[in-house]
Amino acid sequence: MAKMQLTVLVVEDEPAQREVIVYNLVSEGFRVIEAGDGNEALLLIEEEELDLILLDWMLPGTSGIEICRQIKMKPAFRMTPVIMLSARSEEVDKVRGLETGADDYICKPYSVLEMIARVKAHLRRSRPGAAGERLTHDDIMIDAETHKVIRGESELKLGPTEFRLLTTFMERPGRVWSREQLLDRVWGREIYIDTRTVDVHIARLRKALNQQGGQDPIRTVRGAGYALG
Repeated sequence: MAKMQLTVLVVEDEPAQREVIVYNLVSEGFRVIEAGDGNEALLLIEEEELDLILLDWMLPGTSGIEICRQIKMKPAFRMTPVIMLSARSEEVDKVRGLETGADDYICKPYSVLEMIARVKAHLRRSRPGAAGERLTHDDIMIDAETHKVIRGESELKLGPTEFRLLTTFMERPGRVWSREQLLDRVWGREIYIDTRTVDVHIARLRKALNQQGGQDPIRTVRGAGYALG
């Protein structure tokens, strides 16, 4: 069963450093998007469904600190980890970065291996299902490592798309996902699929979840999309 590919935005104005970061992230299986300045980064943040942002402090255009502040003001991005990269190593700078909303702060020069380890650590907390962790919500349990889904006492048989849909819902219970957001997260932005396909797979997921009876855990939000709970 295919795993969901996690998307990382790398915002770094120095091409050589950006190339090293991107190469290592791609080697670890991440989908990587690049931005060379703050203004480009802000556009990509609005356009893409991101799982984590690696953000340089000193950027042409809008600074990394201002980008971080704007990201964390948006409800949809408050749970998206932001790791600040900076040559500013003074304690007061680290505190300022963290107080602005950054989830982590890495001083340059840094070990690429350590940076990758921190990326994975933050993703285990923010995207536990995609990282292979076990998820629970009410009477539903997903074991992402073994790809088992249990509701109550019954093990459910889900197709790979339905499994990824349920994982997405269970990572953010209560969040309303539009059809477009689900297409990006579950199918990938590079694949063109009609949004009605989402409705078909939601119906299949509901059928599997409700085959033993009980309340339908997936909520349709008219004009907006779907949510769990």
